[in-house]
Order: sequence, then structure tokens, then C-alpha cells
Amino acid sequence: MYNGLKDYIKFLEEKGELRRISEFVDPLLEIACATDIESKKPGGGKALLFENTGTAFPVLTNMMGSEARIRYALGVDSLDGIGERIDSLVSSVLSEKKGLRDKLRMLPLLNRASSWMPRMFKGHAPCQDSVQYTAKLSALPILKCWPQDGGRFITLPLVNTVSPVTGVRNVGMYRMQVLDDATTGMHWHMHKTGAKHLSECTHRLPVAVCLGGDPVYSYAATAPLPEGIDEYLLAGFLRGKPAELVKCFTQDLMVPADCDFVIEGYVQKSEEKFMEGPFGDHTGFYSLEDLYPKFHVTCITHRFDAVYPATVVGIPPMEDKYIQEATEKIFLSPIKLAIAPEIEDLYLPEEGVGHNFAIARIHKQYEGQAFKVAHAMWGAGQMMFNKFLLVVDGDTDIRDRDALLDAVCHNVDVHRDLLFSQGPLDVLDHTAPETGFGGKLCIDATRKEKVFRERKLDQVIQVLYDEEEKKSDRYRKLWILGSNCDPVRDGRVHDHLILDATSKKHAAGFNRRWPDIVAHDPEMAARMSELLKD
Repeated sequence: MYNGLKDYIKFLEEKGELRRISEFVDPLLEIACATDIESKKPGGGKALLFENTGTAFPVLTNMMGSEARIRYALGVDSLDGIGERIDSLVSSVLSEKKGLRDKLRMLPLLNRASSWMPRMFKGHAPCQDSVQYTAKLSALPILKCWPQDGGRFITLPLVNTVSPVTGVRNVGMYRMQVLDDATTGMHWHMHKTGAKHLSECTHRLPVAVCLGGDPVYSYAATAPLPEGIDEYLLAGFLRGKPAELVKCFTQDLMVPADCDFVIEGYVQKSEEKFMEGPFGDHTGFYSLEDLYPKFHVTCITHRFDAVYPATVVGIPPMEDKYIQEATEKIFLSPIKLAIAPEIEDLYLPEEGVGHNFAIARIHKQYEGQAFKVAHAMWGAGQMMFNKFLLVVDGDTDIRDRDALLDAVCHNVDVHRDLLFSQGPLDVLDHTAPETGFGGKLCIDATRKEKVFRERKLDQVIQVLYDEEEKKSDRYRKLWILGSNCDPVRDGRVHDHLILDATSKKHAAGFNRRWPDIVAHDPEMAARMSELLKD
């Protein structure tokens, strides 16, 4: 639908969803600061095109950071419509085929599926307008986003790798810290497919990093697909036409021909890792330094009209909020099938930065079913990172905070309806007792025979905050709770549940470093706010 970011920018401008900034704005902190301010405006503000970056290339940020722009990026009028298409597809595939006639009815589906498969691009690929074998990363307007960041980071990369064992492609999104003109970090966690591909290779792993192109690629790289499902197949399904790929010059990999930039290179398996970070992350805190592989650049190609895309993450709400909301609507049906068929709806509140909080409404048929669902969810894909799970039933609207509070007040007995557990957590979870491992809590707020009347929330749950957070609004308090509380270590049950969401920076027995909350320089923030005035 969009032949590169220039097409998408033109479309957004026609829809009144883009703001051009002609003044010089420095990729070193200023662009990120302006983007943070804009993304926190009601409805997500506008996409920002910084035309004067001190390089040959403009920078596009916040490109999917509103309900409208995520729909435009995916080319649909309704996100629900995509979910219904996936639901229909899954139902067709999984339905029992009793006879020849039923099997023949599958042929149109198979024909459509084949039309979504990526295919070879014919002719000159736009992403290879300019080919530079001695390219320098400093020629690109790569952002430094937050003051304590370890350097400049590529934040919206489509990292293409292929399994040396199976030959299956993966497209992931892993931040990349620039070390010098020809080297970056590759921030793939141990559970990521890219890291698995590196472990499978014997010498070096070819890598191609794409930037820009049809925005559907950027969404597909973030989607919770099962391992082995090609992200470009998802892009073809969403777009209704196949992604067209071209072969790289220096690596045996295929990439979308309409991308704005392609950074070709490799990761050497035997090379010593380096200390990457810190980085102002989507948690709203700095993720601390840790050891990660190096990526070596062998070639950079780009379109003549290339636009450099970037995303900025930090204290919610930001652009990733809208990407997450799209994923909830699009993937609810397969998530239900993969986890538990009794799940009727699933919601990940934005204050939980993608995984700290989850709310599920189930079709309840027996007591204890909420805990059965909890075990299933904590054992499924990226839901294993969830810390706090609230389960309700009936007609409770899981996006209505007051309705959820009513369910907790009326239905929860803290001595019966709490399930504490332990398991994997996101390695960015700074409050976990160990990196990547900590506590989990499920609250069963489904209806029971015994119903509590006239109880206030603090008679069921009390949360302890630092003095400076006690007057914060409910949004920030919920974010702080998810960020600072390990349910097992910091939870106590008396006549009610007590959760300690205070900083553990100086807590006895807490031996990990405690990161700072991300914040821009106040003087810079004031200047960027003035720049963005209507």
C-alpha cells in the first residue's frame, strides 16, 4: 500500500496526522524530547517529521502513535476487522473436514494464503538506489534518546536472520547501540529468536537490518508470532499482497525492496560480548548495562528519498501503547486458542508497559478456573512475563476501571482468591529478585456464592508508595506498582493484601542496582514544548 515512508508521510499529511518541523532539531536528545512531549498529548499527538537533522536524511517519529495512525499503518478502517479475519482463518483451518466437499472448500483459502507469501522483487530495488561498502553509521541521524543512555541507538530496526538449522527466517526488533561507524550492539535477549539463531551457527551469523519501508513491516516485527512463522507472511496477510524481497549485496539474506535503509552485516559467534547500555526503556526506567553481541556492518544501502524512522520509549503513554492495543485486538483469537478457550477477552493496560498487568474475562464454569487460566497464561509465549493477572467473568467490562474495582471489592477473599507463583520475567524488570525471574500474582475476582457488600478497595488491597508518589494520579501509581513491586517478595496477606511499591534502592537484602526513572533536561523540555506549540 505504501511504497516507502515517503508515501506513508504523504498519506498522514493528507489526513492531518503529520507535523513537519523545518527548524534544526538535534538527533542528540532533542528529537526524542520533542517526540516524548508530542506523544503524551491527548490521543497521541501527531507524527513528527524532522526535516533538518544535520544529516542528509529527515527523521520520522511517532508514526504509529495514535488510534488512527496504527490503522493507517495497517491499511484498515477497523482493527476489529483484522481480528475477525484472523478468527475466520483460524476457524477454517481448525474445523473438522469430514468429507471431500469440505476439503475442496479449503482450496480457495489455500490459494489466498499462497498469495500472501513473500516473493522475489523484479527489477531495480528502491532500497538499493545507493550502495555504500564503506558506509559510516554517523551519516544517519541515529538518536540518543535520554540523558543517561550509553550512546545513540537504532530504535526501530527490522533485524533479519535465518536459522542455520531450519532455514526459517525471523524478523525481530532489537535495539542497536552505535559503538563506532561500523559496529553496533545487538540487544537480543536469551529467549529471542535472533539469539537462538546465533547459538545455532558455527562461525558467524549473517544479519540484515532494515529501516522504514511499508510501516506494516515494523508492526509485523513486533507481533507475537509463534516461532517459525514468517513476519513477512503476516505483513502479506495484513496488506493483502505479498512483500517483495531482494537479495542483499554482502550477506545471503533477502529484504523488502521498498525499505528506506538496509544495513548489512554479521554477528561473530566467537567474539567477546561488550557492555551495552544504559538505555531509557519502555518501562519508563533505564535498563542497566549488560553484555550483548556486536554487529559488524559490511554495507549500507538506501533509497534516494530515504527517511529515517525512529521510535522513542519511556514513561507511558507513548507510541508503543497503540501498537500494543492493535496486537490485543488482532491476536485475541489465536491467543485464546493457544492459552485457554474460556478466555473471552484480554486486556493489557498501558500502565503495565506491555506485560506487568493483564486482565482476562473468562467464561466461568467451575471454581478454581481462574487459577487454571493463570497457569496456562504464564506458560504461553510472552505472557510468561506477566506479573499481575486479574481474572473476572460475566459481563464485566475489563476496560472499565470502576467495573474492575467493583469486581475486586465484591468477589475477592484474600485468603482464598489469591494465587502467588514464580517464574520467568522480562529481563528489564528491575525489581525482580533475580534478573529475569521473580514473583507473580493472580487475583480471582470472578463471581462466587459469597459476595461482599459495601467494601472499599483499600479494605481488600493496600499499596505502599514512596512519599513523593503518594499524591501522584492513579495512572502513575499503577505504573509505579507494576514497576516497583515483586508480588511474592513485596506482598503480604493479613485481613487484606498489602503490596509494597516503594523503591528498593536502599532496601535491606536487595542486591541489584536500582535504575533511575527517565527524564529530560527541564530547559530542553521547555524549548521543545515551545517548538511544538500550535
